[in-house]
Amino acid sequence: MKFVVTLAAALVATSALANAPAGAPASKGDPKAAESIVTQVCAACHGTDGNSAAAVNPSLAGLNAEYLNKQLTNFKSGDRKNAVMGGIVATLTPQDMLNLAAYFSMQQPKPGTSKDQELALVGQKIFRGGVQGAGVPACASCHGPQGKGVPSQFPRLAGQHSDYIYSQLNSFRLGTRSNDAAKMMRTIAAKMTDADMKAVAAYIQGLR
Repeated sequence: MKFVVTLAAALVATSALANAPAGAPASKGDPKAAESIVTQVCAACHGTDGNSAAAVNPSLAGLNAEYLNKQLTNFKSGDRKNAVMGGIVATLTPQDMLNLAAYFSMQQPKPGTSKDQELALVGQKIFRGGVQGAGVPACASCHGPQGKGVPSQFPRLAGQHSDYIYSQLNSFRLGTRSNDAAKMMRTIAAKMTDADMKAVAAYIQGLR
């Protein structure tokens, strides 16, 4: 279940920025410069510290900066579609997005708690061992046994809202989210049942 979120696994290198001509934004963001945008725009949905209080909105705290910048860039280009985020990023510059990515990557994620322990136990088996016979690999193989992710490759999942995890997995399955590298998450999600997705999402919310 490489998401994200996975949520997107998928989650693209910033080498183009690093090799950009003079006058282009720096390849690294300035967290301090993002504070006004966070307060005025992002905080309403994602929290000032990146820990969202609403289950439908992802928590951003502690996500890798490259992953966050990729998602913002994808929203702006239309490679990842979301009416709300598309409107928000429309006014952001490439440097704004780098700054925001740096800011949220430095925030401390708050641990979550699984609401349905029995369902989470089922999800634990999928997260650690995949779904045998269905071709679904263990989520831990890419996102790590504790769901902390692999910087610049696979995003952190631990503690993320189960509703959001489920919605993204389902979007990958339906193809309405397609900004995953090499169709990785779409391929995996297509092999998962609705019950598989809800179970692993429940486990991830309480993962620490």
